[in-house]
Amino acid sequence: MKVVSSDIVISAVKPDQYPETDLPEFALAGRSNVGKSSFINKMLNRKGLARISSKPGKTQTLNFYLINEILHFVDVPGYGYAKVSKKEREAWGKMIETYLTKREQLKAVIMIVDLRHPPTQDDVMMYDFLKHYGIPCIVIATKADKISKSQWQKHFKVTKETLELHPNDHIILFSSETGHGKDEAWSVIKSYM
Repeated sequence: MKVVSSDIVISAVKPDQYPETDLPEFALAGRSNVGKSSFINKMLNRKGLARISSKPGKTQTLNFYLINEILHFVDVPGYGYAKVSKKEREAWGKMIETYLTKREQLKAVIMIVDLRHPPTQDDVMMYDFLKHYGIPCIVIATKADKISKSQWQKHFKVTKETLELHPNDHIILFSSETGHGKDEAWSVIKSYM
């Protein structure tokens, strides 16, 4: 898909702040600092639209990005980040859970994992949560440029097996540096629209 327009439209924390549209939405979930912002920026051909931070836990709201006036990406706070209070983590969890389980416009969750390492316990819990609620999932195994191509299949297999990936879900090797996997990601996203 050729992206001609993309803007952040709102940062929301509760349902009455969500955009009032029928446009399809795709939530982006992943561990803190896994590369969600880099993924968004690469997919939208925009540098700096999604703020990249070396400090985990930067995203604390549901950030709605309107793309080509036809769909929304919804960046949700990263999970598995320990340096916020338990109360704050619970509030984020409730906010994310409400969005993921109640939002009719949500078509799929784009779950970002780091290809270099096996998915964490938090990744597995998130994937299991999505399966429990029957929410379609597109797994983006990012940072593919950080390991040699000869190792891709080995790491890919570990990711699939650790998550116990459902046959209907997609997994895509991706690099925010080189753009590898970008066209495939758009093609899968379009199939859910």
